[in-house]
Amino acid sequence: MPKIVLDAMGSDHYPDPELSAAVEAARLWGEEIILTGPDTLAPKLAALGAKNVRLVDAPEVFEMTDKISPGMLKRAKNSMAVGMQLVKSGEADAFVTMGNTGGAMANALVQLGRIRGVIRPALTGIFPVKNGRCAVVDIGANAECKPEYLVQFALMGSAYADKVLGVKNPRVGLISNGEEAGKGNDLVKATHPLLAASGLNFVGNIEGKELFGGHADVAVTDGFTGNVLLKSSEAIARLLVDTLREELTSSLLTKIGAGLARPAFGKLRKLLDPSEIGAAPLLGVDGLVFVGHGRSDTRAVVSAIRTARQAVESDLMVHLRAAIEKQAQSQKLEESV
Repeated sequence: MPKIVLDAMGSDHYPDPELSAAVEAARLWGEEIILTGPDTLAPKLAALGAKNVRLVDAPEVFEMTDKISPGMLKRAKNSMAVGMQLVKSGEADAFVTMGNTGGAMANALVQLGRIRGVIRPALTGIFPVKNGRCAVVDIGANAECKPEYLVQFALMGSAYADKVLGVKNPRVGLISNGEEAGKGNDLVKATHPLLAASGLNFVGNIEGKELFGGHADVAVTDGFTGNVLLKSSEAIARLLVDTLREELTSSLLTKIGAGLARPAFGKLRKLLDPSEIGAAPLLGVDGLVFVGHGRSDTRAVVSAIRTARQAVESDLMVHLRAAIEKQAQSQKLEESV
């Protein structure tokens, strides 16, 4: 059974969403949930009637406002580091945090290291698109990228789409400002031929309309562009839902119409709600790490645990290592020719 360790001190309103989510997840799946946080949380857990939830003491907190420093990481007593150490030792299968993305990346590199052959780990967002979902890599871990980084993002994103999202032979698109191969900035232009020769199911450049139109199962970009795309998409989705709610409750007639269309609006709200996924995988580090929104509530944290469980059950780490190893062998063959 998957064993998940959850950072109790990650969200903006820690530890309440995490404690409630741990209790709920343990009840849902009948599996032990490990929490990392100060042992002073024990009375709160007891008050929630926690069963099958274990607290591992982590006296330090990596705050959203903290600046990353070697000294902070070497102390290794913050709730992120302690949780990742449990994954490293094999006591847990995956780590989930709603905390600082940079802190999660830095702690993961120190505590877990990279998968052998990985140049840069990448954060992967799961976007709702027409008739399915699309894994967008990177959404914030690497603001500055080289073409070879994006090729590895595509490899890892394809493994995730295949094994966790259940998409066989996933289509890979390169985010650009035009569909033609010659469009884009220098990074996109240099990456295009590498992806075309990668052996992946590369469908070429994609614009926003192709992304959300469901023309790709994996979309690759640099972390700066990906993060802007993510936050803009979430803001538009929130605006759409809020505007619909206001308009549909503005008069008696629209309220009647809203009542009749309630199932459709419920489906739309669920589709656009990032809490349905809960967390994004940090692909490329040598262990399963998932990072969620700081503003996550209990439902979002439970969803994040569900996402982590799916990755464990699909043996994602085995497939990621195999994909990177296959790439390394292919490069050696090319160099020897």
